[in-house]
Amino acid sequence: MISILFVTVAAFLLAMLFTRLVRDASMRLGLVDLPDSRRKTHLRAVPRTGGVAIVAAYLLAYVLLLYTPLPGGAIVRASLPFVWRLLPATGIIFATGLIDDIIHLNPWWKLTGQIAAGALAYAGGLRLADIAGYSHFGWLSLPFTIGWLVLCANAFNLIDGIDGLATGVGVVAALTTLVAALLQGNIPLVLATAPLIGALGAFLRYNFNPASIFLGDSGSLLIGFLLGAYGIIWSQKSATMLGMAAPTMALALPLLEVGLSIFRRFLRNEPIFGADRGHIHHHLLDRGFTPRRASLLLYAVCSVGAALSLAQSVFHDRVTGAVILLFAVCACGGIQYLGYTEFRATRRFLWVGLRPMLSAHVKLEAFERALVSASTLANCWHALESGARDLGYSRIDARLSGQRFGTLSARTSQSSFWQMRLNLPNQDFVNITQQDDGSEQPMLVISFGEIVRRVLPAKLRQIADTTAAFELANLAAALEEAVAPQTAPRNSRTTSVMSSDCGAPSVNPATAS
Repeated sequence: MISILFVTVAAFLLAMLFTRLVRDASMRLGLVDLPDSRRKTHLRAVPRTGGVAIVAAYLLAYVLLLYTPLPGGAIVRASLPFVWRLLPATGIIFATGLIDDIIHLNPWWKLTGQIAAGALAYAGGLRLADIAGYSHFGWLSLPFTIGWLVLCANAFNLIDGIDGLATGVGVVAALTTLVAALLQGNIPLVLATAPLIGALGAFLRYNFNPASIFLGDSGSLLIGFLLGAYGIIWSQKSATMLGMAAPTMALALPLLEVGLSIFRRFLRNEPIFGADRGHIHHHLLDRGFTPRRASLLLYAVCSVGAALSLAQSVFHDRVTGAVILLFAVCACGGIQYLGYTEFRATRRFLWVGLRPMLSAHVKLEAFERALVSASTLANCWHALESGARDLGYSRIDARLSGQRFGTLSARTSQSSFWQMRLNLPNQDFVNITQQDDGSEQPMLVISFGEIVRRVLPAKLRQIADTTAAFELANLAAALEEAVAPQTAPRNSRTTSVMSSDCGAPSVNPATAS
């Protein structure tokens, strides 16, 4: 216990010192985040390299522990082979974030760096290989491990949007992991999380609103990556069937933010890696919360998730289902409170708009089939009139190949109406009238018109060509019939008749005329 206290206090004091030094150096070098009055609500330029101070304090605290006679030093020495194998992964994730803080990396390059860090962590022996020994993933362990670490890193990067939020959530998650490790008797994991708590606690002194330094990507990506790695170690020692459930609940807020951001941007048809002002903390600010109150509220939300994760760890499979259900109910209630317009619109569309729209599209499909199969002008008009009637339009008029067609129902002069006229080649047209907004899906009139524009002109040309060919054939037959009696010999005694019967002779004798 003394070793845990020592490394925590050492990291705290070192972080207090290094944060001030890094803050002042970043101001001199111009490594600052400028406000933009939209997403970045701070009022002045703020240094964005806080991750450097946290890393320095975290590592130096271990160095001091190794030079003490405390028992924790021996435990750290025994764990050094595993630490050295994981050090390249943490170095890459930190370097990726720091480079982005300095020169602003392309999102795909950032993702590449995160995936490389996850792959190195896997190669170093950090593997999500099973859940409490019950389910072996085999080769799937590699993508699962990388995916989890990348997810956690980006989760903390996304919530780092208001002063102190990511830092405070990191403190809660690290403290939760430390308590779970104590309950499991996993002292190496306790010693891994203790200095992180101390460093983040000290950094929060300068990062809470109004912040004088930001975590930056170097800090947020590293914190998420480390906590994701600790979650894997936590799950490997778990005695429950759902070993990852507890770490997931401990990181509930950041992970929920990732899921919501991806889903929102998918529904809006926007880039997944794009920046917007739709995060959880932004919704709280829009509801009138100050940055301080929004951060404190989200700390409380994280504490609820932490309590549920510890309950799931303590009581094991006896309450796993109930805890997860309670967690899901709380999450759904929180999302409902935030009032995302994307989700309300999706729910309204699924419950109110989907069936009528599906029905209308089925009718449009039937209309197109009828128009394609029409062989005469009358058939074309019947397809137009039936399709318009099925979609609820009150009147349709048309000029097809020079002939006028129209419905019998007349528009009353008192009622409001809208019209859409689609001009076709050769002065043909189709005109749709709708009264009193009675159509099933008014917007589908565009799809209706598109079908008419795409199919009807070619169909009218085809019918005209067929009609012209038919009339020409009739004219030729009439001429042949008129000329044939004059060319035949009047005193001919025989004639030849072609038979369609394959079994009969091709020429049959006939009686004399």
